[in-house]
Amino acid sequence: MTNHPVARVPERLFEDPEAEKRWRDRFEARRVSLPDWAVDAPGRSLYVSNASGVWEVYAWNRETDEHRQVTDRPNGTMHSTLSPDGEQIWWFNDTDGDEFGSWVVEPYGGGEKKAALEGVHDGYPAGLEVGSSRIAVGASTDDGTTIWVTRDGRPEVIYVNENDGGVASLSRDERLLAISHSEHGDSRHPALRVLTADDGVVVAEKWDGKGKGLEGISFSPVAGDSRLLVLHERRGKEELLIWDVEADTETEISIDLPGELAADWYRDGRALLVVHSYRSRTTLHRYDIATGELSTLDTPKGTIGGAGARPDGSVEYSWSSAEHPSAVRVLSSDGDRVLLQPPGERAPSSQPMEDVFVGDVHALVSKPAHAGSGPLPTVFAIHGGPHANDEDRFSAYRAVWLDAGFVVVQVNYRGSTGYGSAWRDAIEGRPGLTELEDIAAVHDWAVESGLADPSKCVINGASWGGYLTLLALGVQPKRWAAGVAGVPVADYVAAYEDEMEPLRAFDRALFGGSPEELPELYRECSPLTYVDDVTAPVIVLAGENDPRCPIRQIDNYLDRLAERNAPYEVYRYEAGHGSLVVAETIKQTAIEVDFTRRALGL
Repeated sequence: MTNHPVARVPERLFEDPEAEKRWRDRFEARRVSLPDWAVDAPGRSLYVSNASGVWEVYAWNRETDEHRQVTDRPNGTMHSTLSPDGEQIWWFNDTDGDEFGSWVVEPYGGGEKKAALEGVHDGYPAGLEVGSSRIAVGASTDDGTTIWVTRDGRPEVIYVNENDGGVASLSRDERLLAISHSEHGDSRHPALRVLTADDGVVVAEKWDGKGKGLEGISFSPVAGDSRLLVLHERRGKEELLIWDVEADTETEISIDLPGELAADWYRDGRALLVVHSYRSRTTLHRYDIATGELSTLDTPKGTIGGAGARPDGSVEYSWSSAEHPSAVRVLSSDGDRVLLQPPGERAPSSQPMEDVFVGDVHALVSKPAHAGSGPLPTVFAIHGGPHANDEDRFSAYRAVWLDAGFVVVQVNYRGSTGYGSAWRDAIEGRPGLTELEDIAAVHDWAVESGLADPSKCVINGASWGGYLTLLALGVQPKRWAAGVAGVPVADYVAAYEDEMEPLRAFDRALFGGSPEELPELYRECSPLTYVDDVTAPVIVLAGENDPRCPIRQIDNYLDRLAERNAPYEVYRYEAGHGSLVVAETIKQTAIEVDFTRRALGL
């Protein structure tokens, strides 16, 4: 085994004690997610928080305002739900962040926890719906997807297929189960099927054809109502329809807004709470189903991370902007106020961001507080996914780079969501290299405009962003003075062999086949192919238990760097695809900024 140069862990990033405290405070400030609540006991809620120093699940009794930490695991817990009566908490138990495991259940008030469903094998989570008398749960393994439904308390297999799929929604009366599937061979554009929960008989099917996915959001919250809210992309962007699965009729929701839509039901089933995304910002709306009236809810400019309508008609939502830290707020007849504020000081604020359009490519630019007029060191922070997008939301990670004197440029390259189906799917058949063309165009603009110092441009990303970082260093070596690659795809063929099956299915859909079927295309799009052309110093951060970007394929890439005596460093940690431990996140951030400064001679 090759001994790779280990990354340095700096004691501090800033000599100024106030500056050092400020960047750490942003990560350490206590934060909470948007709370969920039990359908029949809305006074009982769950949220996740970093209050303990690790992201864990918390129970909140709204009637008494008591908060209880539910989970306590070394690498944190993110996935949980409540039974309809609020008596049980379900949470997903994996091993050291590897995402492979099973559901655990415990009483709401605390007590003995146990395996939720005996007879359900471990796997990667593929959906969970907890009803009053029936449970639907999905698990994915190398053999495909299995879905169980409980009958008389015992789980029985209702669906099994070698292709990717999962539980979408259980009707309020628990008669109908909607599942997502990709039996047509394209997991990136799934179809929907509705089954009777009793015996698995097919009630209805819906597939819009090649390149047009469907997402089953949720059944109506009204018992006996067989309407399913669905996200579709028939006109080249994400829009809404209501599908009455028993009548097999549908109503497309026509909303005249320029961006893409998501939604969920108001509790009476008569209206939808619509989240509208456009150019990296979001707005909230109420849509009356009977009249078609759309009203805008008064929320601040920025990004809404999630929203839900309470039984009393109030709307709770999480919000932040690049400048202002996140907050959980509630809109009601009494106005807009903070709903849930964890104890302690809020995170220090940061800098706003500006919109830049380079051709059709939308980029977000953030500048240091006291930036001069001359070209500055610039970090091109590349998002993961690839089906995600950078938004006008608060980021302690972005803020520390600004504090360190870097401009931060974020590029919503082809492959990003939020700009229509054609933009999202434009990377099919040539992933990686397509995105690099957009990043290069924005890089050219940043240099030509005088914003970025061409000798001090850094490419930086994690997951798919880490993949693009390594690919860019080899394909575009003259553009980059350094690279920071977190949990990357580094050797695509080896990554495909070792990664979780849902990602293999994703890759087959993205590339048009497997590495055995398309060896030259995978070679062309793999960072390992270009490793001998890498000249800039690079640091790679990798999780030992990562099921998405496994460690072996990263080692293959690092070994090639070592053979060439290339300038690089490595940081490995005992977790999966990233860390939920605040101290670990701070440590990794310090490593990245310190490495970059040294690489650039700053």
